[in-house]
Amino acid sequence: MSREWDEPAGYPVWPPIMLLGWLRVALRGLVLAVLVFGCLLILLLVRLVEKPIYGLHRPWTPWITQFVCRNAFRILGMGFSARGELMTERGAVVANHSSWLDIFALNARKRIYFVSKAEVAKWPGIGWLAKATGTVFINRDPKEARAQKEVFEARLLAGHKLLFFPEGTSTDAIRVLPFKPTLFAAFFAPELRDVLHVQPVTVLYHAPDGQEPRFYGWWGEMDFGPHLLQVLAARKQGRVELIYHPPVAVRDFANRKALAAHCEAVIRAGHSIAAAQDDQKVM
Repeated sequence: MSREWDEPAGYPVWPPIMLLGWLRVALRGLVLAVLVFGCLLILLLVRLVEKPIYGLHRPWTPWITQFVCRNAFRILGMGFSARGELMTERGAVVANHSSWLDIFALNARKRIYFVSKAEVAKWPGIGWLAKATGTVFINRDPKEARAQKEVFEARLLAGHKLLFFPEGTSTDAIRVLPFKPTLFAAFFAPELRDVLHVQPVTVLYHAPDGQEPRFYGWWGEMDFGPHLLQVLAARKQGRVELIYHPPVAVRDFANRKALAAHCEAVIRAGHSIAAAQDDQKVM
């Protein structure tokens, strides 16, 4: 019987980190920590002034978030590129989900606010950053569906571009899972349907030379610490690429399932084409 892709027995076996690798971990880790947590402190101080004046609107602090995310890739030595036009209409962004690095990649190009599972708020480090940058946390509880839908509507009407991961979990960076249509329901509220657009975005990770394609993937029950150390220790990094597909009007779709299916097809096609190009380079 074949093993499922997400079973722990199939996780990558990381090579031991040698002396030079540990030196890269120390140097990159220290600079990255100063960047992230130093700017987090600045963001919190700015938010003390921004929130009483603008409420849900955040005209200043997202610039700090973008600065951190763009420079995080420079510190890691990891390539970053994006193509396609950014959506100017009011609405949301949906993307495939492969890694904790998605947070940096998607924030680096566009001012967005993530929608994340409630457990993330309790994670040390990442949870603090998520709260400070305006992440919307949701529980997978049908009893809270109505309240969460109202939160989405308020944020979308405030002009926030919320970013959803419709797969519902992260993957190994070489596949796209079926999209769950549940979160798309908020877009079909009467006051939102005719004014909102949705932009699909394909997130692609190209592993470092000599590493397996799943190098940047972080999924299932994988521990965050060891994965972070491997990324920091890499002698030569790979790159992440974003493809911004044309936005679509919510009103052009009959229901949430049709919209979810369209976004999945577009993102999956972008992912497949890039994967085929990588395979050709290896041949």
